[in-house]
Amino acid sequence: MSYDLENRLVVGVSSRALFDLSDENEIFENNGVEAYCRYQVEHEDEILKPGPGFPLVQALLNLNHLPGRENCVEVIIMSRNSPDTSLRVFNAIKHYGLQITRAVLASGASLAPYLEAFKTDLFLSAYEDDVQSAIDSNIAAGIICTDGIHTYDCEHQIKQIRIAFDGDAVLFSDESEQIFKEQGLEAFEENERKNADSPLQAGPFARFLKILSELQGAYAVEEAPIRTALVTSRCAPAHERVIRTLRAWNVRIDEAFFLGGIQKTDVLKAFGAHIFFDDQAVHTKGASEVVPAARVPYKNKESWDDSS
Repeated sequence: MSYDLENRLVVGVSSRALFDLSDENEIFENNGVEAYCRYQVEHEDEILKPGPGFPLVQALLNLNHLPGRENCVEVIIMSRNSPDTSLRVFNAIKHYGLQITRAVLASGASLAPYLEAFKTDLFLSAYEDDVQSAIDSNIAAGIICTDGIHTYDCEHQIKQIRIAFDGDAVLFSDESEQIFKEQGLEAFEENERKNADSPLQAGPFARFLKILSELQGAYAVEEAPIRTALVTSRCAPAHERVIRTLRAWNVRIDEAFFLGGIQKTDVLKAFGAHIFFDDQAVHTKGASEVVPAARVPYKNKESWDDSS
């Protein structure tokens, strides 16, 4: 019988998102693919350090050890590396005891066709083109910051996964954000006040949040292995529409921070996020200094047209 990915949380992660390949990527950019391949083969017995996506992946895989949740999470390496240069990545996976056995190794080709083929629910990569393709295909995806923190305690057992989301253009569509950009704060607040009872349209991470909420639903709040937070620049009176939208979706957000322009970094550090998703680089760059962070690109207009 074939292995079925249905009814599992499928996470695709690139090698640069999972491990620290900053030096290797510099070789690739400065000296080309042949030098990069040669370096990887020559150093394949040197264990890579954890990268920005490591804490989240490690924590998600730990869900598979919970009673009744065996094999509920599938993590797949999705990389533009060639099979020949991938041994170093697999050696690191074995070293850290990560239960990752499946991979897509595309030798420089686009990963876009394989995201849907593997029923991917979340895709993390440092390569913007692949993330953009995922977003355009209605798959939750983020360009993970690789120039932030690199001090990950891979020996510490994570007992609760903490995931933080921005609201507009991440959990929700960017419909209201566009009003803010084009007409200003006063028009934005008036629009949200008038439409407080009208749920916002789903954004690229709405489906992912719903999957997490379903996983949470099997546990009492204080015992849930996942805790989520909304960290948004919205404040009153724009808060009401958000709360009513989540209620209409019947999803759970454990904590919400309506910051009204206050910097997000300190809140994310206090929450202890294993990853933070935001559509604006100014927020993810600052956040990546204290927690792993990933930028969510806007969906291409042509893709909106194709899906309408």
